Amino acid sequence: MQTPLKIAIVGSGLVGSLLAIYLKKEGHTVHVYDRSPDIRKINFSGRSINLAMSNRGWKALDGVGVGDPVREIAIPMDKRAIHLVDKLNFQNYGQDGEAIYSISRGTLNRKMIDLAENAGAEFYFDQKIWDVTLSDATLHIGETERGEWEERKYDMVFGADGAFSRIRHRMQRQSMFNYSQEFLNMGYKELNIPANADATHKLDKNSFHIWPRGEYMLIALPNLDGSFTCTLFMPFEGENSFASLTDRKMVEDFFEKNFPDSIEVIPKLAEDFFKNPTSTLVTMKCFPWTYEDKIALIGDACHAIVPFYGQGMNAGFEDITVLNEMIEKYGNDWKTIFSEYQISRKPNADAIAELSYRNFMEMSTKTADEKFLLQKKIEKLFSEKHPDKWIPLYSRVTFSDRPYAEALAIGDFQDNIMKQILRIDNIENIWNTPEIENKILELLNA
Repeated sequence: MQTPLKIAIVGSGLVGSLLAIYLKKEGHTVHVYDRSPDIRKINFSGRSINLAMSNRGWKALDGVGVGDPVREIAIPMDKRAIHLVDKLNFQNYGQDGEAIYSISRGTLNRKMIDLAENAGAEFYFDQKIWDVTLSDATLHIGETERGEWEERKYDMVFGADGAFSRIRHRMQRQSMFNYSQEFLNMGYKELNIPANADATHKLDKNSFHIWPRGEYMLIALPNLDGSFTCTLFMPFEGENSFASLTDRKMVEDFFEKNFPDSIEVIPKLAEDFFKNPTSTLVTMKCFPWTYEDKIALIGDACHAIVPFYGQGMNAGFEDITVLNEMIEKYGNDWKTIFSEYQISRKPNADAIAELSYRNFMEMSTKTADEKFLLQKKIEKLFSEKHPDKWIPLYSRVTFSDRPYAEALAIGDFQDNIMKQILRIDNIENIWNTPEIENKILELLNA
């Protein structure tokens, strides 16, 4: 255990709550602040994409002994269910037994706060943090940005307060601080597939459901109560966009034409469409993530990404795994811990941002493409025969804890090989032959 410090975490979301558990394990006094009410006491709906927990997330949870309580609220998804206009295809994610896990964001957040409180962390809700003094880790709290502020002094402050972090906002005003944010020209809206009368699921509950339609798509992830949380991704403006759907009939006609098999299972389609907000999607990058041994950013506060790889939470949890490794290595030397943490994580955060952006194209367009599906079959067969030579990109990201930057680099190399394989004459009929296997081996060794 480290020398005990008084540490504040700003943000009681998933990353802030898990970080609190890790810091309590080290013997610190931990206070967690959030400007919102206690999520355990309010309804949480209308602005959610269900979480997909994978290896990196489980590793961080198991590292502090809280993985099993979370498994109780998770549903394994071992495949994609690809809903084309006229048929349904299934595509396994990895090897037998490999799955990602659907968890309701609200359900998990409530659980994480409970677990952190049980570990001894103290939570302060409805507390608006407007500023932080970097040099001495003092938080400035008040009802309004221009009203009176109360000062609370800490030894250290972690900013886990999301993509629009107030802690980062202060850090941005230092010299030599790099910052960028980029919004997609598309947004998302939550819809809902309710459970059957007997609380069973209307669709296959162990699948990640995708309706790929190019510039827009619908996804659905299962919940424990038999329902599915659906998310519609669409451009804000244009022919097929949120702006183009202005009344109940237009929404219903659009779904009837483009997502025909979803109509029967989303009974409150138009009602939810107009009730729930249309939310934005942003990629945010910055550096540095730390200030001396006083302030550190973590999770979305330093690397918000779009949700198309299901890695936002997993990447934030992996930040904590790496931070903990640095604590074990450097003891009480927080300046070195912070420095090594950000140097280790920054390239990997940039890599998963790039992969997440690219994966929208895969989910919305390529999953409906015969050549892409053939590529996945070839990769799966080859990786089963030669697991030491080929791990598909999705498996590298989702079912391993190797660095994201490594996955991106090797994924690009493998994709170049597959482009050459798919150009071979009659590949549709000869893909499962020694000739193709040997050609891939040759290209790998070239």
